[in-house]
Order: sequence, then structure tokens, then C-alpha cells
Amino acid sequence: MSTTSFKTPHLSHLKAEKEWVIVDAEALVLGRLATEVAKIIRGKHKPTYSPHVDGGDNVIVINAEKVRLTGKKMTDRVHISHTGYPGGQRFKSPANIMAKNPAKLIEMAVKGMLPKNRLGRRLFTHLFVYAGSEHPHSAQSPKAIDIKG
Repeated sequence: MSTTSFKTPHLSHLKAEKEWVIVDAEALVLGRLATEVAKIIRGKHKPTYSPHVDGGDNVIVINAEKVRLTGKKMTDRVHISHTGYPGGQRFKSPANIMAKNPAKLIEMAVKGMLPKNRLGRRLFTHLFVYAGSEHPHSAQSPKAIDIKG
């Protein structure tokens, strides 16, 4: 018997069929929204998933300012960043991030769920988050996906 019949076919990034999907974040919990969005961007919902290939879809998230966190996480959770200088540690709560840029909170959550390598950095460019219900991607005719919150 020939061993060529046992080879597993892998998806090439040239043959990947990418779609545009739109997700409404209104009244959804941040973590549950981020896991579903990361799964769609990664392509894990497709039967042609390969872990080393960018085979996922482009995701548009609207109404980012209406996403919610459970419990007291909006005020008690702390995001730490560093400027790179001595004494440059900065602390922000999700409420502060939300007041300044509501899209940033969803971007941070999704980015943390993607691979930490060059593939993850490329996959992150397929996420588009907007605070309101308007978006400039109507020409791509995205299909709406309902995420259970």
C-alpha cells in the first residue's frame, strides 16, 4: 500500500477562503466575546483549520462601548503597563480604558488569546473594533454572527 494516501492535507495561506463577519458586542460579557472572536480570527471554526496558517476570517466588532464585565471587575481589575523607564509602571482599570477608548478593551482581550508569535501579530490585523454601530466595511458585505452571551 502506498504511504502517500496517509498524508494529511494542510491548508495553504494562498487557498484560504476568508470571509467578513460582524459581531454586535451589546450586552455581551467581555471574556466570552473575546474567546469567540479569537476562535473566528484563528479559523478554528472551519474544517480546514491548520494551526500554522492564517485561515480565519476578518471580524468587525461594533458597539464596543456596551460590552460588560461581571462582578466588580470594571473597577477592581488592574491592567499593568510599563514605559520602559525606571519607575515607569502604569496602572489602569477597565473603567479608565473604557472612558478613553472603548475599542481598546476588546482589542486587549482578543490579542491576549492569540498566539504570541508572528502569526498572532498578523492575525490581530484581521480584527476591527468600533465604539458605535457604524463601520466603514459595508463594501465587504459582512455577515452577522450571533454570539451567545
